[in-house]
Amino acid sequence: MLETNPAKEDVLILKDDSSILISNELKETPKMNKQMKGFVLAIVGATLWGVSGTFGQFLFQQRGVNVEWLISVRMLISGSLLLLFSAARDLKSTFAILNSKKDFLQLIVFGITGMVAVQYTYFAAIKHSNAATATILQFAGPVLIAIYLALKNKRWPRSLEVLSIGLAVFGTFLLVTHGDLSRLSISKTAFVMGIASALALAIYTLQPVKLLKKYDSATIVGWGMLIGGIAFSLIKAPWHVEGIWDNYSFISAAFIIIFGTLIAFYTYLTAVKLIGGQKSSLLASAEPLSAAVLSVIWLKVPFYAVDWIGGLCIISTVFILSRTGKSA
Repeated sequence: MLETNPAKEDVLILKDDSSILISNELKETPKMNKQMKGFVLAIVGATLWGVSGTFGQFLFQQRGVNVEWLISVRMLISGSLLLLFSAARDLKSTFAILNSKKDFLQLIVFGITGMVAVQYTYFAAIKHSNAATATILQFAGPVLIAIYLALKNKRWPRSLEVLSIGLAVFGTFLLVTHGDLSRLSISKTAFVMGIASALALAIYTLQPVKLLKKYDSATIVGWGMLIGGIAFSLIKAPWHVEGIWDNYSFISAAFIIIFGTLIAFYTYLTAVKLIGGQKSSLLASAEPLSAAVLSVIWLKVPFYAVDWIGGLCIISTVFILSRTGKSA
């Protein structure tokens, strides 16, 4: 899932002193090595997000783990660890946002309407379909952002944006119907949650822009996860554990929390620092691809040629929209 960085392009506007520090040794490396490291880190982060979605599917469908419980635990643990990481780097700036009532209220809104919404809809879509379909549907989020910005700026979408919208609609149509209007290849709940996940991703990306201009992104995501986790605990308490818990369950849950959240976020953010947000966002297409491949190989999810075509149509919109950014 594109869940660890709530405004990938917005990270670029952070001041240098609030970004991930790069060692002097790294600064002295040749540009090609720096680019290569950034490419590798971006792909690793995106792949970990995709793999964590597949582990979530395993927990929901084969071990009976409650979606709401996993979200509560994931946000509480990951948010706490991210804040510890941020505090270890700069204790004062980590808690500075608590001194501004206006900023803290915005942070609460982000934690509940952004962080909780994007995670719940994404994992609910996985539960009712599979990780591949849910992740690909969520990738329609950038198209929704393009539509919103066009409306906000009171202009007609550019030709490439129109093409992206068309491809996203066509790709979604293939994924959910397999080209047959008389039936759905996934449940209505899965479809609604998948589209809601794309919408939530758009909100999650746009809503904290002002906060990201003032505070470190690790701090914003950490507080957002912690606040969202506390709020969601009122719906499903983390100590009310359900499902079958064996070694595979514990490994899957640990992977989602540690690798699929903390490490994925850190590696992707470092990649943004090294190669920029635009290139990193393109490489994030490894997320739905890794989710699809692992779902097919490990969980034996049937993924037909029409599904691959639909998925590629949606994923291609990220590359097309990147071209609009260059021409803007």
